[in-house]
Amino acid sequence: MTTLKKVSIEAKQIDGFKIETRMGNHVALVDQPKSGGGTDSGPSPLDYLFVSLAGCIATIGHIIAKQRNLPVRGIQVNVEGELDLDILMGKRQDARAGFDGIRIITRIDADMTQAEKEQYLREIDERCPISDNIHKMTPMEFVVA
Repeated sequence: MTTLKKVSIEAKQIDGFKIETRMGNHVALVDQPKSGGGTDSGPSPLDYLFVSLAGCIATIGHIIAKQRNLPVRGIQVNVEGELDLDILMGKRQDARAGFDGIRIITRIDADMTQAEKEQYLREIDERCPISDNIHKMTPMEFVVA
């Protein structure tokens, strides 16, 4: 039997670029840096995309290590990418709005060979829902309520 988990969040614009998000018992602010017209009260949506990816990689890595009793003491994840702000700002339309590429740099603290760490990271990538949603086109539906 398949076990499904529904994930749902709410986001409400508070003032300008400042947005309050709610997920269960948690509240997080989204904002833009002062240089972009915000108040820098929280990370930008782009930052949160990378936070969710890094968090998922570390979480799935921990799950796999526990399930397989791997000698992993910890995982550090750095995520980086570049995108064209002119597209985001509507100044151009001749390219995609998203990142040209995303680079995930991991440091795996474990008694494993380089090849074992690389295989471990491939398994993490295969099981990470955030990574899957970035790799593959997930259907989205926009609804005006």
